[in-house]
Amino acid sequence: RHPLATFFHLFFRVSAIITYLFCDWFSNSFVACFVTILLLLSFDFWSVKNVTGRLLVGLRWWNQIDEDGKSHWVFEAKRVPTIAASTEAEARIFWLGLIICPVIWTVFFFSTLFSLKLKWLALVIAGISLQTANLYGYIHCKLGGQKSISRVTSRFFVTADVPKRQTRRISEDCTEEHGKMGAR
Repeated sequence: RHPLATFFHLFFRVSAIITYLFCDWFSNSFVACFVTILLLLSFDFWSVKNVTGRLLVGLRWWNQIDEDGKSHWVFEAKRVPTIAASTEAEARIFWLGLIICPVIWTVFFFSTLFSLKLKWLALVIAGISLQTANLYGYIHCKLGGQKSISRVTSRFFVTADVPKRQTRRISEDCTEEHGKMGAR
């Protein structure tokens, strides 16, 4: 069990969101609010990427630059079942926090955009970027990297496309039969 890791997995995320919502009430300084929220988002990104993902679900990812200057994402999953590394509740907390927070920052993006508070837009975009980078990395880890994701998505689109192809085939058959009948 990793209660401290679970606490910090949520602490920085929730603190950044709460600070974003209520910062104007406690401070008149835009710069102080901006820097505080950005630091909380950065602490969250680092702790999730380097500590809590490894402890709570047995996954980690990183980005490497090879000698040619090309960027490569590396995804790693423990071979030991994740239940042995943490409890089921910790894993649920990890994934819920990882998924819900980017959604919240996306809502903040649209509310900031529509309320024309454009000075906050850069901060919200940074929040979305940091949160979705972690989400992207951990989804790749969970599914086994790029090859598994491409297989999963291709299977999804193939199965989603089957009814369309069947419908198209049936409608083509009907038009062919109708065309033959009309030609006689």
